[in-house]
Amino acid sequence: MLLHLILQEEVDIHEVSLTRIIEAYLAELERMTELDLEVATEFLLIAATLIDLKARRLLPTRDDGELDEELALWEERDLLLARLLDCKTFKDVASVMHDLIERAELTHPRLAGPDERFAAVMPDLLDGVSPRRLQRAFLRATEPKGPVSIDLFHVAPIRASVAEALDTLVGQLPSLGTVSFRQLISGITDRIEVVVRFLAILELFKQGRVDLAQADRFGDITVMWNNNPDGVDLAPIDNYDG
Repeated sequence: MLLHLILQEEVDIHEVSLTRIIEAYLAELERMTELDLEVATEFLLIAATLIDLKARRLLPTRDDGELDEELALWEERDLLLARLLDCKTFKDVASVMHDLIERAELTHPRLAGPDERFAAVMPDLLDGVSPRRLQRAFLRATEPKGPVSIDLFHVAPIRASVAEALDTLVGQLPSLGTVSFRQLISGITDRIEVVVRFLAILELFKQGRVDLAQADRFGDITVMWNNNPDGVDLAPIDNYDG
């Protein structure tokens, strides 16, 4: 009853009329053949909670009222709403089960089995199979298989090399001096080329041609060119091993 008022009429729980609830409850009792103690107890609990909520809302409160009392008031309201939602859930489930039972009463299972004439009938598993077909199937199954060829048309060849990236960096870094790695790859869109450019930076660092700095973890890498008189050794670069 209370749930119907709140959900159907969309009223605030504090504005629910106690008079309407009591009248609806008394009308429900008149329709019942005998008093259900559980229903009566549930009604008294909900009515008492509503009276308490309404009384606390009507009573004047101090400006420095206790926060715990205010929270307790909201908690009681939430508990009441939770009980009402549980009631609606069980009511809806009961309605669905009642509909399923009514539909089941309209169905009748088939109790008789297949006709005796068809009980022993089995399909012919060798229908259409000849010795010649069996021979051809055996030859196909036992003939040697050729080497498996894998088509690599979908694999794109790697055209970038560390040696080419190293040659490009050696031509750029002396004029740039100090530059970030992000700036060095600003015009590169291929991920493989970015990796190759990074490997070239590491090779320059290994040969002492550049210094590297990173302020933050996973941050940008700063590349600083060293005026080392020794040239860059490109001999081991083509077969880069890290």
